[in-house]
Amino acid sequence: MDVDVTSLSDNAADLKNIIDLLSTSYKNLEQEEQKKQVRIDFLEERIRLLQKELFGRKTEKQPKVDQKQLLLFDEDQDDDPEKDDLPEKVTITEHSRKKRGRKPLPEELPRIEIVHDINEEEKICGCGSELSHIGDDTSEKLEIIPAKILVIRHIRKKYACKNCEGVEDDGPTVKIAPLPPQIIPKSIASPGLLAHIIVSKFEDALPFYRQEKILRRMGIDLPRSTLCNWAVKVADKIEPVMSLLHDEVRSGPLINIDETPVQVLKEPGRSNTSKSYMWVYRGGDPDRPVLIYQYHPTRSGQVPLSFLNDYQGYVQTDGYSGYDALGRKSGVELVGCWAHVRRKFIEVINAKSGKKKKGVADKAMNFIGSLYRIEKQARENNLGPEAVYRLRQEQAKPILEKFHPWLLLKSNIIPPKSLLGKAVNYTLKYWDRLIRYIDDGRLKPDNNLAENAIRPFVIGRKNWLFSGSPNGAKASSDLYSLVETAKANGLKPYDYFRYLLEKVPFAETEEDYRNLLPQNINPALMKFDYPQV
Repeated sequence: MDVDVTSLSDNAADLKNIIDLLSTSYKNLEQEEQKKQVRIDFLEERIRLLQKELFGRKTEKQPKVDQKQLLLFDEDQDDDPEKDDLPEKVTITEHSRKKRGRKPLPEELPRIEIVHDINEEEKICGCGSELSHIGDDTSEKLEIIPAKILVIRHIRKKYACKNCEGVEDDGPTVKIAPLPPQIIPKSIASPGLLAHIIVSKFEDALPFYRQEKILRRMGIDLPRSTLCNWAVKVADKIEPVMSLLHDEVRSGPLINIDETPVQVLKEPGRSNTSKSYMWVYRGGDPDRPVLIYQYHPTRSGQVPLSFLNDYQGYVQTDGYSGYDALGRKSGVELVGCWAHVRRKFIEVINAKSGKKKKGVADKAMNFIGSLYRIEKQARENNLGPEAVYRLRQEQAKPILEKFHPWLLLKSNIIPPKSLLGKAVNYTLKYWDRLIRYIDDGRLKPDNNLAENAIRPFVIGRKNWLFSGSPNGAKASSDLYSLVETAKANGLKPYDYFRYLLEKVPFAETEEDYRNLLPQNINPALMKFDYPQV
């Protein structure tokens, strides 16, 4: 039987082409399936993280595992055989425990004594002898007296000459005692009332409309528009103080910066729904810090660049790209924030499906935790900047030298778009900034000082929601600056503002205004003689 060799050769070639085509299609389908699975894993990861943020614990602190206490559910523990080799006897070290019970009331509070005694007939014993007083049993209860509103009447004596009726000289016909300078002339607001209104809003987060209701309950009708106008006028009067405060914030070795959105109405050329920003700067002398809040319509990197002007030193921020221009400025060195790095790895841990064994994120957290334990050791021992620098060089630097190559290794095998990949790549991207804190003992490993400074504003924003105008936003930034700077320097905001508003009308020179800065005031000077009815 004759065989057509040419036909067989063509069939084999066609079959090979079909096999190659099917193989290519299979590989393409496999790649598509892998891409879809990566996408599915990413979305499931985000869903778990959102569920954790909505319903889980809000703290970033990780629970500490007591090595001497077994967990009720042990799924998270590594299968390490060496952990089974526990000694038969365990010595429990001595520990101290805080005394339980009610805290004593502050000694500086005034006391009113009410004496309770038994009746005279009960002071006779059954034997007929008089009982002797052998001591007292004392208990204390806390009382509060509601706030009082007083009207202070300024009575100005007037004098005139009934003989010549003032025609004998060129002076005034009637002489009257002058009023002392007022923070807001021709206003019914005293420094005490203004201090109360300012502190209620910018420290206690009470919007003006709530203060209006509170004052009405006390019998005073003060519209919120009046309260707002007073706050703006106070901000105008303290402008010389704010100018000096701006200079002070740039006088230290480090400035911490952060920003948060704020809605401001009636901005020229912008809709009322536009997003503006409140920036916060913390700097000055580390022992007498200064906090400056700055309202600006944009989040542009030119805002901090313009504010810092001729500043030279360290600037600590988060990873927002708007701060990159500061790093290119001569004399400025950017410092990163380990708290943001830690937060990203915590998100990975929170997004785990169920309870898994320790992974890459947990290992990264161990590295970061080791760095923070060194900082805790420095705080507990009250180490100065030089001692902190040496401690970091001896202990923190070796940890960082191990952490970096480990991150590089993991970055090559972790999907870059996953939460873990983003955490690893974020850390590597800002590595040079993150390790800069070990070069100066005055620096901190994170930007928490700025984040803590912006938090009071964020809490207030939840209550008053927006600023009514750019002027109102500017006034708010100035008043927040003084409230938070006063707190950072150990002053009570009400006492400081009352003192400030009493003294500002008498200030004339730059030195007068400089003496009114929160960091320059001795708390002992802020003693007030409250009027008695």
